[in-house]
Amino acid sequence: MQPVLQIIQTRGILEMQTTPGAYSIRQPKADLNIQTTPGQLRVESEAPQLRIDGSRVRSSMTGGNWLEMNQRIYDGIKQRVLQNIASRMQQGDQMMNYQRPGNTIAEIYGSDWQPQPFPETRTAASSDNLNIRIITTEPSVTFRPSRVNVEVTAHAPQIEYNRGSISFYMKQYAGVQYIPPEVDMQL
Repeated sequence: MQPVLQIIQTRGILEMQTTPGAYSIRQPKADLNIQTTPGQLRVESEAPQLRIDGSRVRSSMTGGNWLEMNQRIYDGIKQRVLQNIASRMQQGDQMMNYQRPGNTIAEIYGSDWQPQPFPETRTAASSDNLNIRIITTEPSVTFRPSRVNVEVTAHAPQIEYNRGSISFYMKQYAGVQYIPPEVDMQL
């Protein structure tokens, strides 16, 4: 048998260990600045006016002012005179027909003995004599709407990256081992 040389080879083992990298992201809250101008409503109005005219009431109770009262007396006397003239003419017409029964002078003038009333110095009383007026004006309305002003200040995100690590090391080195054959020394 022939001597055999033995060669033993071991492979190299390279080992790698890693720790992953990490991101750190922070973003501060946005700053808000809100300003509000309140709305405004303004209503301006005048107080209503109440006007009462009681001159016709006074005229129906007391006769009113002296000029109106004198005018009524004058008109009333004028009317009475015209009525008296008409009455006298009618009485004269009756006297012309004296042959009819009841048309005697005593009967015609005998019924005319009562005095005529003085003309009325007052106006007629009525519920419409009092004149009431209410004067109103429209209110002046002005409105200013409210306003909102919003300012937003955004902050950029803060990003940090922490690197991971990689480490390499040899777990086993490569090698070659030669084992010579055994030689018989006895020869």
